[in-house]
Order: sequence, then structure tokens, then C-alpha cells
Amino acid sequence: MPENDRKPSLRFKGFNDAWEQCKLGEVCDVLTGGEAPNDFIKSMSAQGEYKYPIFSNGLGMNALWGFSKTYSVNVPAITFSSIGTLGYPELRNPYFTPIIRLKVIIPKDSSYDISFIKNALSLSDFSNNASGIPNINAKAVKDIELKISKNYDEQKMIGHLFNQVDNLITLHQRKYDKLVSVKKALLDKMFPENGNDVPKVRFKGFTDAWEQCELGELISKGGSGGTPTSTNPNYYNGNIPFLSITDISNSNGFIFRTEKYITEMGLNNSAAWIVPKESISLAMYASVGKVAILKENIATSQAFYNLVIDNLNTRDYVFHYLKKMEMNREWDSLISTGTQANLNAEKVKKLIIMVPANIDEQARLGTLFNHIDSLITLHQRKHEKLQNIKKALLSKMFA
Repeated sequence: MPENDRKPSLRFKGFNDAWEQCKLGEVCDVLTGGEAPNDFIKSMSAQGEYKYPIFSNGLGMNALWGFSKTYSVNVPAITFSSIGTLGYPELRNPYFTPIIRLKVIIPKDSSYDISFIKNALSLSDFSNNASGIPNINAKAVKDIELKISKNYDEQKMIGHLFNQVDNLITLHQRKYDKLVSVKKALLDKMFPENGNDVPKVRFKGFTDAWEQCELGELISKGGSGGTPTSTNPNYYNGNIPFLSITDISNSNGFIFRTEKYITEMGLNNSAAWIVPKESISLAMYASVGKVAILKENIATSQAFYNLVIDNLNTRDYVFHYLKKMEMNREWDSLISTGTQANLNAEKVKKLIIMVPANIDEQARLGTLFNHIDSLITLHQRKHEKLQNIKKALLSKMFA
């Protein structure tokens, strides 16, 4: 391999030497994990060693427990999925329980930075052509080709950089998860439970009982969409966004763009209609109960019931009420069963929901949950941006 091919395109200042091509087994020991109940897990010693038993007969958790030997693993270590979904190296420090589907990877000596090795592995090809359950044995793991800097200081700086990026990714993932949990808890407490006309938690100053009404009474226009004939090319690739189940399944509650577009001819020759922006679309097929606000004028398939609500305070209230139903799977009892589980427009319109009689209380609830949604979206986008940054850095600092 030419020397220039062994130099990454992006590196820290002061490092110019070519990297070396080697096999993982030349720089790391590769062990096979086992499965053990908690009774067998030993404490980590002051010297930084973690003892764990390796299952000897390979029969799995239901077999009699018998161990031929106990390995001492210097931590931190890397675990690597070798059965099912292959790859995904993870740094384990200080405690981990190596299960049978994992390979445990430990640098042979202190001249290799474990974080550097872990990120170098992230770019490896773990494709599997075997039939049945994908798997990779210890020998194949040892034969994985890596490009490695022989300068420990460079390894350390690269490993530290990616540790920092990973910490930020984890931080935003945790904030996202926590906000989702907070939102779910508030949705459960700030909307009345079945059979009640007041919620457990509400804003100060509101004491009136909530009222029952049909969802159809709160909308100015509603209806499902339609799909232009898929075999007519004149109906597609136009400039009218066309909502599909994939779009709403992948959304975070707001639709800004769609995968498919239809033409004016396709619109006019189907039951589809232009649903105005700021309306709500509710999935009646496949991802039943999934709900989103349209941020553009969009046509939809018949898989959606679309709700046009003129008063945005009421719209926000209804949206979050439907989100509560989605999160708690409250649509399940209304689903028609057949070849495909689904709702229908009549059931959606006739849905009985509880609504605050005071429009100000509706507005306060909508504003609160809109704010939480904004924070959730913020951390989701930061998480995605950091993942993209990491991916770009990996391709430039290890390629």
C-alpha cells in the first residue's frame, strides 16, 4: 500500500508519519464472552481487574452451570457483537457482563489506546454472507484489518476527541429520553383519567369540570385522503407533497416535507385533497394513532384522517390529547381487525374526548406541551448533528 494511502486526510498538527496496516489480532487479544447469573459476577479489584466466568459448554443460560476457567480482564475493554447484528464496538469501563454473543477485545499492551482501537473498529466491514443467523467467530474478528497510528500520543488525542463527542451524544440522548418521560407523565396527569371530569394536575385558577364532546365537533373540516393510480406516471413527481405512512412514522410530530409528490392531474383524478398547513393528520392504517401537524399544504393518502381546526389553541390541545392516546395505545380498543388493523373516519369523528370548557386552560396546556416538544426536538437535532459530525470525523481521521 502506498505511504500516502496510510495517512488519514485529517489529523492533529505535528503528526506526519504513515499509519500501519495490521490485523486486530496482532494488537489485541480477542476473547469469547459467556453468560452468567449475578451470583457469579465478581467485584472489580483495586488493581483494575474484573473477573468473570466464561461459560464452558456453550449450551446457554438454561444449561447446568459449569466453568472450566475464569479469565481476568484488564478494564477498560471493548465488546463487539458477533451474533445477530454484527459489529457495534463499545467501550466498557469499568463494569460489564460479557454475554455469549459478544467478543471481548483487550489491547495486548499499553502502546495502544483502547478508545483509538474502538473507533478504528467502527469503520470495519462486518458484512456476513452466511445463511441463518449472522455470526462472526473469534478468528474472523482477529483477522479484521485496521489502519493504526504507531504514535501513542496521536492515538491518545484521537481517542480523547471521540470520547468527548460520544459524551455529548450520550448527554443529548439522555436529555431527550428524560424529556419524553416527563412529557408522558404530564400527559397522563394533566388530562382526566377515564370516568373523571377533572385532571389530577392542572394550572392554578382553573376549577371547572371538563366537558365531553365528539372530536368531530371541534373541527371545521375533516376527512381522509386518496391515492392517485400508482401505475400512471403522469400522476407522480409533481410539486404537491403527498403524505405517506413512512413520512408520519419517521416524524417527530411535525411534517415539513414528504418522500413522494403528486401532480395536479394526480390530485384531480383521486380522492386526495390539499390539506392546509397547521392541520392535524392522524394515521388510520399501519402506524395506527400516529399523529402529526402539517407544516405545509399537503395531500394525503386514504390512510389518514385530516383535521382542520381554525382555532390554533384548540388545535394544539387536540393534538396533544391525540398524542396522549398514541403514547398510551388508547386507539387499540377501537381498531378494526382484518388483513390490516385500522381505524375508520367515522370512529375518529365520533371519538369522545374531554375538553376544558375554558379556552384559556386549553391554551395553557397547548403552550406547555409545545414548549416540551420544542426541547425534545432541540435535543433530538443536536443528537443527530453530533452523530453526523462523528461519522464525518471517522471517515477523515481513520480513512
